[in-house]
Amino acid sequence: MNAEIIAVGSELLLGQIVNSNAQYISKGLADIGVNVFYHTVAGDNEKRLSSVISTANSRSNLLIFTGGLGPTKDDLTKETVAKLFNKELVHDEDSLRYITNYFEQTGREMTENNKKQALVIKGSKVLPNEHGMAPGMAFTEGNITCIMLPGPPSEMKPMFINYAVPYLLSKMEVQTRLYSRVLKFFGIGESILETRLQDLIEKQTNPTIAPLASEHEVTIRLTAAHNDPEEANKLLDQTEAEVVSRASDYFYGYENDTLEKQTIDSLMRRNATVASAESLTGGLFGKVMTDQPGSSSVFKGGIIAYSNELKKNLLNVPESLLKEHGAVSEECAKWMAEHIKKMAKADYGISFTGVAGPEQQEGRPVGTVYIGVSGPQKTKVFDFKLAGTRKSIREKTVKHGMYVLNQLVKEGQ
Repeated sequence: MNAEIIAVGSELLLGQIVNSNAQYISKGLADIGVNVFYHTVAGDNEKRLSSVISTANSRSNLLIFTGGLGPTKDDLTKETVAKLFNKELVHDEDSLRYITNYFEQTGREMTENNKKQALVIKGSKVLPNEHGMAPGMAFTEGNITCIMLPGPPSEMKPMFINYAVPYLLSKMEVQTRLYSRVLKFFGIGESILETRLQDLIEKQTNPTIAPLASEHEVTIRLTAAHNDPEEANKLLDQTEAEVVSRASDYFYGYENDTLEKQTIDSLMRRNATVASAESLTGGLFGKVMTDQPGSSSVFKGGIIAYSNELKKNLLNVPESLLKEHGAVSEECAKWMAEHIKKMAKADYGISFTGVAGPEQQEGRPVGTVYIGVSGPQKTKVFDFKLAGTRKSIREKTVKHGMYVLNQLVKEGQ
């Protein structure tokens, strides 16, 4: 099946709400091996919706609609679909009874237009709405299958999973499903990683390999098609091993992993603690850490020493060091990391100093960053040249800090 998802509602075109339904349905269809080639949005206008449906009929054999099943005049999805497929609309007695009972039980007046929600295309499979009033429906005409779902996600999602997916599976001769695995990398650019994987990408068949850029990271999505989950996982394992071998230094986890979660987990496994001394990041490292559940057992706290005066007064950075090397220096990062570790009586101290912009500082260009990590054995300082906005540089700096700290903790350094 080649699917097209058609979202109906002028509020989508006006930007008043996000079309999250299309994303949810696309993922659900991919899981059962249905290709989605088009996402379309149409306003509450019969002429334009008719044009969209006619175009969809010419290029897709599964049309899934969301929205436009309600009681008002601008809810016109099923009326437009019925007209184009020469179908009759009839009241579904079970749905009408449910709607009537709802109004009786809540003591509200049922206006005539509410009966409109119980109209369904004659001969279609009615999809019960267990979280609202308007039922969905599904029918096949020739080689075209149409499924109509309500617009509110709280109604659409359970209807899709509980009724639309089983309907589609009953129509599919071979129930090949898609199985995906997401690999996450940090510290390597998307273009560089793709270059390392170029030969694998060019010869890919099953599984497929798709590089995706995410916020300050790179992900690789592997997708295998198979009717046997065990065989699909074997295919994914083989491809994952090949991909990771090309960039093992940058691979850190899977879809639900984050650098901050992994860092906290690593500290917990070592029964270790960390404290932070932040300059250019302005407390962002501490915020990211404390956003994570369980962080109180490993994060002792931190000091934001933004000015040189506070670096001297709170972290005892010597005046001579600041004069000779500057606050944006390897020497200052080393001192800050070692002192916060000693001051907090932590196992690790981490420091951040650098230039986030918009102007250079101490002759250092924007994006110059030093991160110091003082551990049980020694202190290491990492320098980076980062690009982007002030906000982006600060966020990337924290990400790099999480990454190097996690690596050192895992290695026991």
